[in-house]
Amino acid sequence: MTELNTRTVPPRRALLDLAPLELDCMNTLWPMGQGTVREIRDRLAARRPRAYTTIMTIMDRLARKGIVDRRKVGRAYMYRPNLSAEEARGHALDQVIENFFAGSKEALLAQLNCDGPRARAVAAAGALGGGPARSANDGSSEELIAAKRRDDSR
Repeated sequence: MTELNTRTVPPRRALLDLAPLELDCMNTLWPMGQGTVREIRDRLAARRPRAYTTIMTIMDRLARKGIVDRRKVGRAYMYRPNLSAEEARGHALDQVIENFFAGSKEALLAQLNCDGPRARAVAAAGALGGGPARSANDGSSEELIAAKRRDDSR
């Protein structure tokens, strides 16, 4: 009897260690759920045109790091993230807190509170949301940018 080995490989490296193009590929892949190199390259091309082989290399690196899973479908590989965008943000924020604030969320909040216009923009965006953290697709980024622009124009 053959046992199915469906293991989830945790990311081996810190998410903050991702190169900018690796992060761009992940930001492209997350909303797709899964995709081939061609699909990722085509969606990425509008803001960051790259050769097919470049994206193929990046996706291979992400697979080796355990950030994405890949399986052969026909002649191409299908890539799927091993963690959601929200989980990745949480891990990245945890790394920032650990590496820059000695594990203290209070120190991070103090930094945000004393950082002038940026802190006011974050606070304004939080007031607009009126509650727990929201996903990146619900307009919160746009609200943060608008609040920062309003604050900077004063």
